[in-house]
Amino acid sequence: QVQLVESGGGLVQPGGSLRLSCAASGIIFRFLTMGWYRQPPGKQRELVARITSTDSTNYADSVKGRFTISRDSAKNTVYLQMNRLKPEDTAVYYCNSFPTPPPEAYWGQGTQVVVSS
Repeated sequence: QVQLVESGGGLVQPGGSLRLSCAASGIIFRFLTMGWYRQPPGKQRELVARITSTDSTNYADSVKGRFTISRDSAKNTVYLQMNRLKPEDTAVYYCNSFPTPPPEAYWGQGTQVVVSS
């Protein structure tokens, strides 16, 4: 049974940093491209960053240079280091495999990030 558990969100001031973690189980993690996604209030979920099984990464233009995705396949965990956070980064953040699973597929509970002074 697939399980994705996101953690590390919270309230942070603009310019601050957070590190998100996603622990995966029930999937062949080490072979998968994994992604971090976010859903801002009132908007659709979007891909933020992805990382392949060989650690090749790709970022949305809005976060390039500020966010870093990484993975530890021994721990079945993917991370998102978020620096220089902006109010527009406020969203619920999810991890999942890439290509993006459909909405009706399994998604974890996400972790809320609020960037506000």
